[in-house]
Amino acid sequence: MPTDPRMFSAIGARGYDASVRYPVEDFSQEERALLAPHFTNLDRPVFALVNLPETVKGALFARYSRYSGTVRRLFLDEFADDIAAGERPFDGAEGDRAAKLYERVFLGYGDDSIAQVGGAHIACEWISNVLTKILQRGRLAAYLEQSTRYIPYDKPLPADAGGSYRYYRDEELGPEFGAAMDELFSIYSRSLSQVETWAAERWPRGDGEPEGAWERSIRAKALDLLRGLLPAATLSHVGIYASGQAYEQLIMRLMASPLPEARAFGGMILSELQQVMPSFVSRVERPDRGGEWISYLERRREATESWVERLGLDRRASGDDAPSVELVHVDGTEEDLLAACLYEAANAPQAEIGARVDVLDREDRAQLLAALVGERSNRRHRPGRGFEALRYRFEIVSDYGAFRDIQRHRMLTCQWQRLGPDLGAGVPDEVREAGVGGEFERALEISRVAYEQLLERGQQEAAPYALCLAYRIRYVLDLNAREAMHLIELRSGREGHPTYRAVAQAMHERIAAIHPAVAAAMSHVDTSQEPRLERILSEIRTQRKRTQATGRTEAPHGLSSLG
Repeated sequence: MPTDPRMFSAIGARGYDASVRYPVEDFSQEERALLAPHFTNLDRPVFALVNLPETVKGALFARYSRYSGTVRRLFLDEFADDIAAGERPFDGAEGDRAAKLYERVFLGYGDDSIAQVGGAHIACEWISNVLTKILQRGRLAAYLEQSTRYIPYDKPLPADAGGSYRYYRDEELGPEFGAAMDELFSIYSRSLSQVETWAAERWPRGDGEPEGAWERSIRAKALDLLRGLLPAATLSHVGIYASGQAYEQLIMRLMASPLPEARAFGGMILSELQQVMPSFVSRVERPDRGGEWISYLERRREATESWVERLGLDRRASGDDAPSVELVHVDGTEEDLLAACLYEAANAPQAEIGARVDVLDREDRAQLLAALVGERSNRRHRPGRGFEALRYRFEIVSDYGAFRDIQRHRMLTCQWQRLGPDLGAGVPDEVREAGVGGEFERALEISRVAYEQLLERGQQEAAPYALCLAYRIRYVLDLNAREAMHLIELRSGREGHPTYRAVAQAMHERIAAIHPAVAAAMSHVDTSQEPRLERILSEIRTQRKRTQATGRTEAPHGLSSLG
């Protein structure tokens, strides 16, 4: 089977699409000498980290998420001086002996598990927020993403790095797209200083409060309120650590994507991995392996889209444009959960354990569950895998910004529909109080018009680039009770963004309504509220009442409680 020419069409001689402009940092000769042993290239947006202790690479990526610059600049600023002298120079590959061993075991015997024991750190820089979600879809990898909650996007890049605001650029998107994005960032920039001034007056520094901490809290408040102005084209950096097997799957998923940006970065990731662990990705370019697999993914997507159209499911949404959290299906009962929690310590079959649980009265069952959960002194103390016997499926409508944070949870099934303007967007009341509500609304309209223009040009996959993060998206979370405990307790925390706090608190309310004992075990849920959170929760509850009134959502299956 010949290799599909589209598979590598985005890769030029330098490993990337020359029609797309990426910022390039300028390093001095001294800096290049420090960087060269530890980065596979110094001028491209995808590169690997090499010849560094694992602890150093982990620390680099951890610091990366709250550092406004690139990882190479971070290395120079904060790590270069601490690297011991005399390390071996970068050798470019894995060595002949390792390569032959890998080929004999992996290619000769087909044992894919060997591809899990080698890993690499890859940094993907200057990528859109749309692409970050595609990169992070794989479960068996670790990701650190630059945060829109801690880093301002109010200033253009330096002239030597392009001189424009930080958004994805491609000549195929047209000049109107660039003009719209520039105006969105201009509105964001002007609004940020105004909202900061308002926030400083609204929450003045208290007696004895350190000035630096207060200033950071005011900046964080302003960034939280205004991140909905940023478009999905906003550029971010993502650090990835993954096994060779996970990278193989990632690259093929990117190569099969209809989004040109995804295909381009798939090629660049492959190019960099070929320098540090070539054997682990050797199958990707083979027509009978990677080529065939990519073609299968493409055919599967095309068939799905064809049936969606045939069933009339491709029509633009026309429902209520309000946030919502619906528990649409439950698999299992609290009794199933109790039996599963006892299973590993017991010496009896599942049926007998379940029968013993069934004869317990309500009080005994409550005491049993409390004992199995134990005293949880902090949210990281979670019950065992018995909690995985009970599953919940939620359908959620929230703004894209909240979705970005919730989607990062990978011990669950997350499916999402294409971002569009039809589910509406919200303007925070505090933004209006700060005097920039009108500008926020104008930005949403500019964003929507740019989206429609891309659709008219036939660029359906690229159209979401234009939409502000305040626009809503519909998605499903399918997760067991153990992961629900983790997600809800983490995302309800007071330090979190109000939009995803509202989603987490609403999920907890839905679980408590049918499984009160399970909800009670989630003892670290933060139910505290503030005006913005209260408003979002009110909208979610109102939307739920509307949904129930129209009968569009059936009652979840498997409802049972300890009573």
